[in-house]
Amino acid sequence: MTILQKTELALDKRFDPVRCRHHMNGEVVVLHCHHYASLYTQLADDVDMLDGKKLLADVAEDTFVDVLKNYYEDNGITKLEDRIAIGEQYYAAVGLGQMVVAMAGEESGEVELLHSHIDEGWIKKWGKRDKPVNFLTQGYISALFSAVFDKPARSYAVKEIASIISGAEKSKFNVIVL
Repeated sequence: MTILQKTELALDKRFDPVRCRHHMNGEVVVLHCHHYASLYTQLADDVDMLDGKKLLADVAEDTFVDVLKNYYEDNGITKLEDRIAIGEQYYAAVGLGQMVVAMAGEESGEVELLHSHIDEGWIKKWGKRDKPVNFLTQGYISALFSAVFDKPARSYAVKEIASIISGAEKSKFNVIVL
């Protein structure tokens, strides 16, 4: 019988009482609830002049591509399945929900959200809607694929094709290389 061992994310959480800052694995993190996340997501959705949706996705991508690449390097994570497992766990650790990479190739992939804190917060505040709101997650997924395959940021396009906020059981994302 074959036993598969999943690589576990190691978290070093610290609080700097002098500067009132939380750190996770050496990176400053902001702890927030899903209600706050849904508020800044709504703001991004409302700002057409700046394309707030893209701005939020780009900021998430720029942040998380470095966080994930640094983690992989600092911990000697080289295998594809280990990098994916760490990326899934990091998504949960920063409070965004539960993500599963259903398929990952250098050219394309599929990701599912079993739980999305942004969707959940939005639904509690305003109810369901027909357009997705996981702009932050799109950036995270793009960062994850870039980090997993050692590519720079903006190497992947991510599109949400099914969404919890619209009534789907889980959100689904398609990933393609640019």
